[in-house]
This record gives sequence, structure tokens and C-alpha cells, in this order.
Amino acid sequence: MTPYRISYAPPADDALRKMNRRAAFEAAIGGTVGRDPYGHGSVHVGGDRDRREATVAGAVVRYVVSGSIRTVTVVRLISL
Repeated sequence: MTPYRISYAPPADDALRKMNRRAAFEAAIGGTVGRDPYGHGSVHVGGDRDRREATVAGAVVRYVVSGSIRTVTVVRLISL
């Protein structure tokens, strides 16, 4: 299966730039959510299957899945 591309909305991109372990996080999200955005312990948010939340490498990630273009857009990122 082709992995999903990971993109970041401006607020999440700002949080990503400030992360201490950015490289480890990017590798982890690519290997988990990027391979199966509906798995890895994620839950749907607000009744919409494509709006999801998961914990990845010590961060809470809220994202939207665009299946037709195989992209996961991270809209909120909170490092724990």
C-alpha cells in the first residue's frame, strides 16, 4: 500500500518547528498514521470518520484524512 503524504496546517507546522524531537516525531508519524491513518489507536472526532486524533511519539495529533489524494493534514499538534 502506498503511504499517505503528511502535510501540516500553519498552527501544526509552527508546533512542529518548536518540537525538541522533531526528527523522531516525523519518522513515527510517517510509519504509523502515514501508513494507516484509520488505525494505530486513532479515534474519529465529531462523528466524521476522516477527522481523527491519535497520540504519536509523545504528541497528540489531530488530523484530517483525504483518501482520494492520499494525504493526511495535521491540523493540531500538541507535544506532551
